[in-house]
Amino acid sequence: MVKITGLFLVLALLVVIPFLIWGDALESALLALDAGGWKSRFGVWAWAVGLLLLIADLVLPIPATAVMTALGILYGPLIGGSIAALGSFLAGSLGYLVCRRFGRPAAAWFLGEQDLCRGERLFAQFGGWFVALSRWLPVFPEVVACMAGLTSMPKASFFAALACGSIPFGFAFAALGHVGVDQPLIAISISLLFPPLLWLAAQAWLRGRQALTS
Repeated sequence: MVKITGLFLVLALLVVIPFLIWGDALESALLALDAGGWKSRFGVWAWAVGLLLLIADLVLPIPATAVMTALGILYGPLIGGSIAALGSFLAGSLGYLVCRRFGRPAAAWFLGEQDLCRGERLFAQFGGWFVALSRWLPVFPEVVACMAGLTSMPKASFFAALACGSIPFGFAFAALGHVGVDQPLIAISISLLFPPLLWLAAQAWLRGRQALTS
C-alpha cells in the first residue's frame, strides 16, 4: 500500500504543478468572461470550446466549475448540463484509457508486480466508489481516473461509476450558472450526495447484467 500511495502522490504532483504555474491566470481569464463575453468571443462554437476546456482539464489547470456555470448561463440547465457532464465524462475516460493502454509498464516498474496486483484488487473492489465520489473534488478526478487505468479497473465498472459522478456534477453547476451563483453549496451538495446513490443503483445493474451473461 505504501508504493500505491506513492504512485498516487506522484500523479497528484504532476496535476498540481500546472495549477501552481498557470492556474490563477487561467481562472482569472475564464471568470472574466460573462455570458456575453463567451458569445462574442466564441460565437456558435461556445459549446465546443466549453467541451474542449473540460476535456483539457485532464492535463491543464482549467477551473471546470467556472466552465460549467458558463455553459449553464449560455445554454440553460439541460443543454448546458449535458455538455458539462459530457466534458467531465470524456476527460475521465481519456485519462483512464491512455493510462490503461500505455501506463501499465511504468506502473509495474514503479510498484512491482506484487503491489500492482494489490492495486488491481483494490480498484476492482472499491474503484467505483473512488471514481464516483472524486468528480467534484480538485485534482482527485484526474488522479483517480489515471489510477483506475494503471490498475486495469474493469471497464464496465469504471465507465458506470464515471457517469454516476459526472452527470450530477455537470448538471448541478450548469444549473447554478443558470439560476445564479449566490448559493454554490447547493451545487456542491448535489454533486456530492447524488453520485453514491447512483453508484449503488449502477452496482445493482452491473451485478444483474453479469448474472445474465454468466
